[in-house]
Formats: sequence, C-alpha cells, structure tokens
Amino acid sequence: MNALVVDDSRAIRTILRHILVEFGFTVREASNGREGIESLNREGNPDIVFIDWNMPVMNGLDFVLAVRGDASKSAMPLIMVTTETEIESVSRALDAGANEYIMKPFDREIVREKLEILGITVS
Repeated sequence: MNALVVDDSRAIRTILRHILVEFGFTVREASNGREGIESLNREGNPDIVFIDWNMPVMNGLDFVLAVRGDASKSAMPLIMVTTETEIESVSRALDAGANEYIMKPFDREIVREKLEILGITVS
C-alpha cells in the first residue's frame, strides 16, 4: 500500500511516516499542497493521503478541493490532519471532500481507527 503525507512540519511527516511504515505502507512526502499535487501527477495516486490544513503555498483545504476537482483523483481517500478543532472547520473539510479528520496531537491507534473506517485494514 502507498501513502502520501502532505504537511509543512517535518516532525509531523516523520511521525506519520513511522506509523504508516509500521502498518506496511510505502510513504512519500510533500511539504505543501502544491508539492502534493505535483507528487500525485508525477508518481500516481496513492491508496491514502494525509493532509495538513495550514501550510504555505497551497493549504490543505485547497489541496482537497483540487483533488476532488480532478476526475482521475476524485475517489482517492483523503484524511485531513490538523490543529483546526472547531466544528465549522471539520465541516468545511468534509464538505470539500475529505473522507476523515484527525486532530493533532494524534497517536498510532487514532491513525489505525481512521484507516479502518475507510476500509483499509492494517496489521
């Protein structure tokens, strides 16, 4: 299985990478939404994408909207991973097309639960 982690924080990318590798994923990374879109166009669609909301260049909400606007990427599972905890923010992300939402800080079990909600079984 393949995952893309899009976050401007190297620490968060590293944490998610370690968790996902433990679950059997091959992980690639991008430090903003534009790099994430470029990665998708260059390397193809992964099985799951984790996106931070607040990033420079292209934020996570704009990334989700761009992915959902592209028919070749529209079914790809997207999980927003962010410090945005207001219910309005959660609603905006889900309305834009995110499939799930993880609030920082998070742990391995939260990531596992969200993957399983999306039908991705991990060890």
